[in-house]
Amino acid sequence: MREVEVSRFVPESPAVVRRGLSPERIVEWERSFSVADAASVDEETTLVTVAGPGVGFRLRFERRSDGYRYAVDGDEDVPGPFDHLETWLTVEPEDEGSRVTLRSAVSLNAPIPLADRVAGWKRRGELRRALDGLAESV
Repeated sequence: MREVEVSRFVPESPAVVRRGLSPERIVEWERSFSVADAASVDEETTLVTVAGPGVGFRLRFERRSDGYRYAVDGDEDVPGPFDHLETWLTVEPEDEGSRVTLRSAVSLNAPIPLADRVAGWKRRGELRRALDGLAESV
């Protein structure tokens, strides 16, 4: 399993940044998968089905006071490409703006040498793109 973290200053208040967040937008900003479906479970939880070339799986997003936590939904019967994928997006006040941090733990469901290292490298790129998308949208 690999852990990666990226962070960026956004010159908007945490309230403005948090209002711009949604599970669907986060997936779109990462630009690796498209949103096939999204369904609210309750006020704090949204299930998002994502699709990419030859693969699809579901992510469980949980709204938190400081952002989101999302992970591959463990209730799914069909195994996806990940053995483990969990991400925390936090928004904290900093210098009249916000510090947005994305931290992720990833492990591929593949018996290939160095698979987790490649997954971590790819995941860091996805998280950087998500920060770019967020910064452009607020």
